[in-house]
Amino acid sequence: MSTLAAILLAGGRATRVDGAAKPLFDVGGRTLLRHSVEAAAAVGATPITIVGPQPDAAMHPEVAIAAASIPAQVTWVREDPPFGGPAAGIAAALASWDADPEWTLVLACDLPGAGAAAARLIRDMVLLPTDTEGLCLADATSRPQWLTGVYRTAPLRRGAAALPARGHGASMRELLDDLAIATVVAPPAETADVDTWEDLTEARRRFTQEDSP
Repeated sequence: MSTLAAILLAGGRATRVDGAAKPLFDVGGRTLLRHSVEAAAAVGATPITIVGPQPDAAMHPEVAIAAASIPAQVTWVREDPPFGGPAAGIAAALASWDADPEWTLVLACDLPGAGAAAARLIRDMVLLPTDTEGLCLADATSRPQWLTGVYRTAPLRRGAAALPARGHGASMRELLDDLAIATVVAPPAETADVDTWEDLTEARRRFTQEDSP
């Protein structure tokens, strides 16, 4: 087992975008799902476990191509019942692993800046005191972004095991309540997710500007 694995959360209801599959939104020529998978692979995470409905390869061949191009084990799981929330998704992913890595990278699959976010987390986690059990990014207001973080797997698993009903309906705060977690403020390009159609438009505009000479 590697020292780092990843859980990518791709199973929300996406009510603010009319139930559309946010992980399949194209930003900068790649789906948001691919941004997250490639971000996890770039920092050496294996396995990479995606929590959510697996897209039909015939309808979305780019998903299969992206997974096949990643030099790591990519697996899919689904919390039971579905739509149990991110804590339930993390619990389901942990339950699917045969062995535990030291660290678990957690990323939501609606983060266009997943690559830079993951790189910052892995770069900064080596600076943590030994008794710290996790690190997550915070936005400009210092609000923790729990779904953009890296956590020690053993206490994360203990937190998941303590949740009733396999974490269904539990909040991330409940899952992480007993963990000693540090935060680091990161720029909007690393913390801004896609919750609304306006967010998607802004993310595409930002990537277009970055690609401009």
